[in-house]
Amino acid sequence: MCDSQVFTDTEVYLSRSSVLLSAHTHLLNMGFLLTKMLAVFGDREHKVVVVGLDNAGKTTILYQFLTKEAVHTSPTIGSNVEEIIVSNTHFLVWDIGGQDSLRASWYSYYFNTEIVILVVDSTDRERLTATKDELHRMLSHEDLQNAAVLILANKQDVKGSMTASEISQFLTLDSITTHSWHVQACCALTGEGLPASLDWMKSRVVAN
Repeated sequence: MCDSQVFTDTEVYLSRSSVLLSAHTHLLNMGFLLTKMLAVFGDREHKVVVVGLDNAGKTTILYQFLTKEAVHTSPTIGSNVEEIIVSNTHFLVWDIGGQDSLRASWYSYYFNTEIVILVVDSTDRERLTATKDELHRMLSHEDLQNAAVLILANKQDVKGSMTASEISQFLTLDSITTHSWHVQACCALTGEGLPASLDWMKSRVVAN
């Protein structure tokens, strides 16, 4: 007489759990493979980091890119990230807090960055030296050696603000020969100058 095999409820549950776990793992692997295939054969996301001193207008610019509207923002503690699509070109844009205590951690966002956007408060003459120091420190970082740099001279709507040309001279942009760069006057509140900025960003990733 043959022995019959008896399964307890616990054994059946564990067996089913094992099958579900295996199926879930398979789906995760398929998702990872699909992501890799899209990166190779499809439209991939181009990483952009937005930096600048606190109160420069970084987050307002990010959401002007996204919504074409001025959005009320609070000082960024950490970062914000959004996907911006420009004529089928996908940018993953990281807006990083600019307070003095946060600048030391900017480098942790640099890996795989294709474009750095430096937002400058065109009314803040007193801290332009600090902006210059941060810019040239960034450009020396190995993770940004192939990144293009877009300088946005923000708050052009404010009377007495520095022009894009003045900011370019103060930041000694003409001395930068290791990176492709562009300076653009803009106003985060109205969106003026930002469409041209997106066009330049698209031209850089298409060129590469």
